[in-house]
Amino acid sequence: MSRHTYRSAGVDIDLEKRAIEALVKRLTFRRQGPYPMKGEIGHFSGLIEYGTQVLALTTDGVGTKILIADQLQDWRTIGIDCIAMNVNDLYVMNVEPVAFVDYIAADTITEEVLEQIGVGLNEGARQANINVVGGETATLKGIIKGLDLAGTCLGIQKKDRVVTGEGIRPGDQIVGIPSSGIHSNGLTLARQIVEDSGGYGKNLEGGSTLGEELLRPTRIYHESLKVCAACTVHGMAHITGGGLLNFLRLTSYGFDFTDPLPVPAIFRYLQGQGNVSREEMYRTFNMGMGYAFVVPEDQVHAVQKFLPDARVVGECVKMPGVRIEGEPVRYR
Repeated sequence: MSRHTYRSAGVDIDLEKRAIEALVKRLTFRRQGPYPMKGEIGHFSGLIEYGTQVLALTTDGVGTKILIADQLQDWRTIGIDCIAMNVNDLYVMNVEPVAFVDYIAADTITEEVLEQIGVGLNEGARQANINVVGGETATLKGIIKGLDLAGTCLGIQKKDRVVTGEGIRPGDQIVGIPSSGIHSNGLTLARQIVEDSGGYGKNLEGGSTLGEELLRPTRIYHESLKVCAACTVHGMAHITGGGLLNFLRLTSYGFDFTDPLPVPAIFRYLQGQGNVSREEMYRTFNMGMGYAFVVPEDQVHAVQKFLPDARVVGECVKMPGVRIEGEPVRYR
């Protein structure tokens, strides 16, 4: 059986990393006057100084999960994904999301599809306690084939409450929080494997079809704000595209995952059917851990008070890089 990779499916995260670095190095201009940028580009969200507070902006989309919604003709939950992918990137800096705008581009606009998308956006807004204050819809026949959904979220926090990862030290514990499934990353590879192995209607262990499982909405980790208010948090990570490599955004120290969370059935199916290597799985998918806190050892129980499904999965170490049970996960 040939071995599937994210690159062979059409997404090269190593090339993306280099291309993003090439783009970012050209972004040298900085605004003159009040409200300057705080920090550098590259964290989960961008910060703007606003007196004693910071404003934060993040933007993201649903990706090729849209194609599964189209296959199943069920658009009701992808709005949750769109909001989740944005607000989770604010939560990791202990920033409270407050407002959201969406952007829908399509070759053809239909009332039924937009109404279903609105259902999901409204539910995502409810879970995250934010206002959807507007958006934009564009018919782009000839540029877009099908539909794309993305959004931008605004958050706010006091300057001294922002969590960047600067406080992380060797010995800190990594506390993993389960995902609700595949979330909204790695779907290009997942779709290829599913389409090559029986299609979306095939049943997964537990009773749901592969299509239903892949369409399950992204978990919104709103509890993180309460955790940060109640205990010392040195860093947080939202496990999106790049899998465990997302931790490299936080610090130059390393992360050893010695006791990872149980791997849900959907990931075991994709790995087995696609003959995907373990390293490739952990650098592409969340593998059952959608979010994580990096905290001093004596703060673990405080995290678990708000998130009972939280569990220690490893610790921060001096040696740079990311390792899963001793095996490195890396860019190539």
